[in-house]
Amino acid sequence: MEFEDLVMLRRDLHRIPEPGFREFETQRYILNYLSRLPAERIEVQTWKTGVLVRVKGTAPVQVMGYRADMDGLPVEEETGYPFRSVHPGYMHACGHDLHMAVALGILTHFVRHPVRDDLVVVFQPAEEGPGGAKPMLESEEFRRWKPDWIVALHIAPEYPVGTVATKEGTLFADTSELFIDLTGRGGHAAFPHRANDMVVAAAHLVVQLQTVVSRSLDPLEAGVLTIGRLEAGTKQNIIAERARLEGTIRALSPDAMREMKARIESLVRGVEEGFNCRAEIDYGSNYRQVYNDPELTREFMRWVEQSGAARLVRCEAAMTGEDFGYFLERIPGFMFWLGVQAPYGLHHAKLEPDERAMDVAVRLMTRYFAWKSCAAGG
Repeated sequence: MEFEDLVMLRRDLHRIPEPGFREFETQRYILNYLSRLPAERIEVQTWKTGVLVRVKGTAPVQVMGYRADMDGLPVEEETGYPFRSVHPGYMHACGHDLHMAVALGILTHFVRHPVRDDLVVVFQPAEEGPGGAKPMLESEEFRRWKPDWIVALHIAPEYPVGTVATKEGTLFADTSELFIDLTGRGGHAAFPHRANDMVVAAAHLVVQLQTVVSRSLDPLEAGVLTIGRLEAGTKQNIIAERARLEGTIRALSPDAMREMKARIESLVRGVEEGFNCRAEIDYGSNYRQVYNDPELTREFMRWVEQSGAARLVRCEAAMTGEDFGYFLERIPGFMFWLGVQAPYGLHHAKLEPDERAMDVAVRLMTRYFAWKSCAAGG
């Protein structure tokens, strides 16, 4: 596929970001593109708003897998692109438009230049939430074409174009949403003794939660607890009856995640007792850590260095969350960062990845899959 074709695909997809499990227009676009490829070379099936594509090999002995996520984010775009989002309040601020364009480029290459083995390309919905990987893995559609091993990438604005970064073992953290609802008694601001103020209770809890990592976690463990949203009250002279804290928990090991949740629950119970209120905790969506299969990852890293297909960086684990971790729980594989050199980071309204990185990714992965297929076939 020519670079200009990848750019067209990415820009078309960039215009139509959609929330998780509502990627209807995105799904139609992908299906329409696939309908123009030779029908004898591919099989297509849908799952909810996702798409699975099987590119047939010439004499398959294994099924290779590649995954791309589809959904956008509730971010009002500020890039100034002529191809900016046409969906107000939504943007492809995490690079999923590039992920999908690269996936279409990879499968198109193997339709035109088949190798020995089958390749299953997975367009997965709802990565940003509520999490599409786990239910997709459990679907009959996926089980029918389950690959023997699987790969995914994620764009990285901090790395230059031509660079890929990864490591064996834990690449991304265990993540969990956190929602805490406090309920007390509202009242007039002039009579605080007749009410039970949830603004004060919430303020105390926010401060106490900052000790979960600093004072409850082994310093050799890594964890993050962020309260990103706090809502309480309706007017300046009304004591708030309710407060809601919304945040995220991240840890590089399941043990650390369990310890953090246990400490959160202890602190919440303390606030409940101390402020005579009712408290409810909801962990919402939980994502497994992205744990790269050590053997496959080392093999990929050696291949990148020896082939010269990209510049390899051996990176550290990140607190990023990714539901590709559910795939790696059940299927050997790995994920890597793809450098896109951008001044603004992921989830930013001004994210402008360098599109040349897509060509790097397609060339890298088509060469790698071809090499793996040749090696498997002897």
